[in-house]
Amino acid sequence: MSLMKKYILLFLVVLLLGCKAENKDRITKLRGNVFGTTYNIIYNDDVNYQESIDSVFTKFNNSLSTYITNSIVSRVNKNDTTVVVDEYFIEAFNKAKKIYTETDGYFDPTIGKLINAYGFGSGTEKKGLSSEDVTSLMNLTGFDKITLEHKKLNKAPELEFNVNAFAKGFGLDIVGRFLEVKKINDYLIEIGGEIRARGTKLNGKLWKVAIDDPNSDGTRSTSRVIELDNESMATSGNYRKFKINTKGEKIVHTVNPKTGLAQESNLLSVSVILKGDCADVDAYATAFLAMGLEKTKTFLSNHPELKVILLFADENGEIKEFRN
Repeated sequence: MSLMKKYILLFLVVLLLGCKAENKDRITKLRGNVFGTTYNIIYNDDVNYQESIDSVFTKFNNSLSTYITNSIVSRVNKNDTTVVVDEYFIEAFNKAKKIYTETDGYFDPTIGKLINAYGFGSGTEKKGLSSEDVTSLMNLTGFDKITLEHKKLNKAPELEFNVNAFAKGFGLDIVGRFLEVKKINDYLIEIGGEIRARGTKLNGKLWKVAIDDPNSDGTRSTSRVIELDNESMATSGNYRKFKINTKGEKIVHTVNPKTGLAQESNLLSVSVILKGDCADVDAYATAFLAMGLEKTKTFLSNHPELKVILLFADENGEIKEFRN
């Protein structure tokens, strides 16, 4: 079972021209399924670590997957007071707390019940969701109400914790660290569109990826190619994954933790790049979609370490780009 089922808004363009000619035996390419999507791993070494990497994914899922009923996070959310959390859980909690604080709550790992109610999570969808239902569910959220002490999560019984919003990025980081322990420092890992790139290809050139254009008609195209210099990159958007409710309103998969609403805005796609972990950029991308265009621009003015590409619709419906 998977941690996340959100649509892929970024797809991989790995330009390996010249690598095969140099020494194809020094390149290993791995593919598989994880987190409800696919993974692609390319690294400059001839040892195949697929079995070990799949074992890493299994251990990760057993800690943090809300789709596995007996995972650590699922047991915590069922209020099993005997659960002692593991290192994956502790790191995920601390990362979530950091970005929750930095974004003033626009990233909140306790809004899972709201996401489920809108039909985008691992739980049960609430048909005919009313404003009263949203208000009631908002009372069951709030990361500031949860603490982690001595490997025990302390929370009210009605609260839930999950890191589905950055699970792909975090899982990807864990695999990257595994490769680095094996002395592999030139690699690119992609899981469902999230990217972690380190070092270079065999020809010494940086890894390249492409960002999807925010096409709302179901077609797919790209017009932006990014070089990653020991960076991680995540993209999130609302132009593909949405529903139309009984009132004819578009309901997007990004829920605003401040209002509990899942409303469409003119900010269509967010790509975040950082010389750091992919879990972080994954979480920032989610927060920025909830913030909207202007609040995100203000946030970025105080965070020059983040490189961000915002694609938005102007007043005439034309796609515009903002880069900081």
